[in-house]
Amino acid sequence: MNYIKRIVCLANSRKHSGRCIAGKEVLSNSYGPWIRPVSARPSAEVSEEERRYENGQDPRILDIIDVPMSAASPALHQTENHIIDGKCYWVKKGELDWEEMGKLVDRPEMLWSSGDSTYYGLNDRVKLETVANMTNSLLLIQPTSLTIEVQTEGAEFGNPKRRVRASFSYKGVNYSIIVTDPIAERAFLSKLNGVYQLDNAYLCVSLGEAYSDNYCYKLVTTVIVKEQSRGFS
Repeated sequence: MNYIKRIVCLANSRKHSGRCIAGKEVLSNSYGPWIRPVSARPSAEVSEEERRYENGQDPRILDIIDVPMSAASPALHQTENHIIDGKCYWVKKGELDWEEMGKLVDRPEMLWSSGDSTYYGLNDRVKLETVANMTNSLLLIQPTSLTIEVQTEGAEFGNPKRRVRASFSYKGVNYSIIVTDPIAERAFLSKLNGVYQLDNAYLCVSLGEAYSDNYCYKLVTTVIVKEQSRGFS
């Protein structure tokens, strides 16, 4: 039987040819668990047509949305997944007040695990064998010492490309994680390579699906700031 989940949208990040959408469930007097709407395709990303409102607009961060679902579909550590009913429009019911953000914050002791890093990152991946013991893949945190770093990566391997990373501290551990938030990416890629300090921001961090190298990679799926334009000036 189909059902509707009402969520606060906290992620609308790029994934393959579509997007990864995620948010926390809105209950009558509180906020519930994470919900990740996914498609029934093997790659699970949500297409533009599947996620849009009837007026053609795309869901925005902090929108409150009713999403028609067809079935829960947990996959390894991504226990939050629910398959969408692709025949129905999503319905915007309102927008979250900024003052409510503190009620949504997660406070884990660490971001899944630490001690494993990519060539350019820091504490930004987890071995698949370790992930097998984990039961969640989404977090909303308030980091400290947050900077956004724009740099050219991959020249050593013959594939140079400018990338955006979030570097920050969380409960005494330092992280440098790739950003897949398309709005933040565009804003910072328009700047020169460099390091940009960002204060009073929240991060939605996701632990991705298993990659072919038997790692799952941490991703900053959203950089959330108070300004509605999210201009990152």
